Amino acid sequence: MKDAAHLRMSWIRTIQDFSHGIAIELGGLWQLRQSPLPSHLMTIDMRSFLALGFLACLAGPAMAKPKPIVVKVVVVAMFEVGADTGDQPGELQYWVERDHLDRIYPLPAGYHAARMNNEGEMAVLTGQGTAHAAATIMALGLDPRFDFSHAYWIVAGIAGATPDRASLGSAVWARWVVDGDLGYEIDSRETPQDWTTGYVPLRKSKPFEEPAVPLPGQMYVLNKGLAQWAYTLTRNTALADSEHLKQIRVNFDGASADRPPFVAMGDEVSSSRYWHGKLFDAWASEWMRYFTNGQGEFVTTAMEDTGTLQSLEYLANAGKVDKERVLVLRTVSNYDRQPRGMSAAESLATQRIGKYSGYLPSLEAAYTVGHTVVQELLTHWAEDSQRIPSAQP
Repeated sequence: MKDAAHLRMSWIRTIQDFSHGIAIELGGLWQLRQSPLPSHLMTIDMRSFLALGFLACLAGPAMAKPKPIVVKVVVVAMFEVGADTGDQPGELQYWVERDHLDRIYPLPAGYHAARMNNEGEMAVLTGQGTAHAAATIMALGLDPRFDFSHAYWIVAGIAGATPDRASLGSAVWARWVVDGDLGYEIDSRETPQDWTTGYVPLRKSKPFEEPAVPLPGQMYVLNKGLAQWAYTLTRNTALADSEHLKQIRVNFDGASADRPPFVAMGDEVSSSRYWHGKLFDAWASEWMRYFTNGQGEFVTTAMEDTGTLQSLEYLANAGKVDKERVLVLRTVSNYDRQPRGMSAAESLATQRIGKYSGYLPSLEAAYTVGHTVVQELLTHWAEDSQRIPSAQP
């Protein structure tokens, strides 16, 4: 077998050298096209062309494009603080270090290179905001190096959350993701007195005007059976608590504000606009209720996921991905409103990446809970590649 492979590579090199010689010969033949060639030259030239054709046929399989790499699971992270490894972590770092995502694939049309291990697990970093996320996921999904036809996509990032329904360090699986950017807005200082917000749905004349008509890109319904399966698999996962988190939580009002971290089901308002404060918290709850006809329950905020989901929807239309294999997991790094005794502006001033009150616990929760699902899918790939796991509430 080694001799055959060596012979084939020798043929390929011969073709390259021979093609150059043929080009030179053809140039000479063109100059002599008006003159009859001696029969012995004609014979040699014909042999050369036949040999070239034969060698090209043999070399064809060796020169064929390699098959795309089958990707089983894609972890979607949104930001990193510094390098992918070895420093203060962002959303990507634990995945790279702990799952040995050592194979790097440059992605010049996206925000950041993709990384993989030998088991079919990939992670991609989208960059912050819906535009970065949409562009990066589209670039990745169209990359001919990869086969995503049966891949599961797991958004695993940190988030703000309402203390009414989640606590710091908690992990939340979404069923609905509603866009918080698409709309009209009037400065709150100029809104009518009977309005609760200056934010108005597109093509409506006042806040929350019925009936709600979500426009394309306004609302995404995830595979609820898959989301329930992921929740059922992880709901008893132990999430780390600490005295630091307890001291922070006690300063907030809300039904879940002072609970230890837990895994939950809940829905997300996604917008590149980073809003903050108890009045916006109330707006987000109503915005979710309005667009989901009361079926969704607002829990988390995020800045990228409608961009990611829009690109995955288009890629599904093109036959590149299966949009029923998408999960959104957000873990709580901070509350979306101020604590008692502080204004919204004072609270917002403390909201910075790396300094959120539950920053490291939320990164740990995203990996711990997300990895449980990733490992389950990889372990049972023979079955899960063919049928999507599902569960009932």
